[in-house]
Amino acid sequence: MDTIFLEQVKVQTQLGVPDWERMVPQTIILDIEISYDLSKSCHSDAIEDTIDYGQVVSRIRETLAEHSFKLVEALAEHVCQLIIQEFKVEKVKVRVAKPSVLAGLKALGVMIERNK
Repeated sequence: MDTIFLEQVKVQTQLGVPDWERMVPQTIILDIEISYDLSKSCHSDAIEDTIDYGQVVSRIRETLAEHSFKLVEALAEHVCQLIIQEFKVEKVKVRVAKPSVLAGLKALGVMIERNK
């Protein structure tokens, strides 16, 4: 299986346990790995034979703008399920980083992997 990766995708969403933290959208950073058979697109050089990366990012931004999450775990699961269901992939790995939320900490987050 091959891998498509989208690295450091910056997205605005409402995220946090306290209600006040979800009042204003904040930037989170996503790293995404999608398992996909790229052999057909390698030969055809046609977008129809692969996943349109722009559409993936667009859908993620759209859905995260519409939803609010308390936990990065729930947000990561939401993104995984969106990619599996809408883009018909077998396996996806998502890393969610919430930058600069605690003093002296570059970021916090989770990485989850889901299969269809």
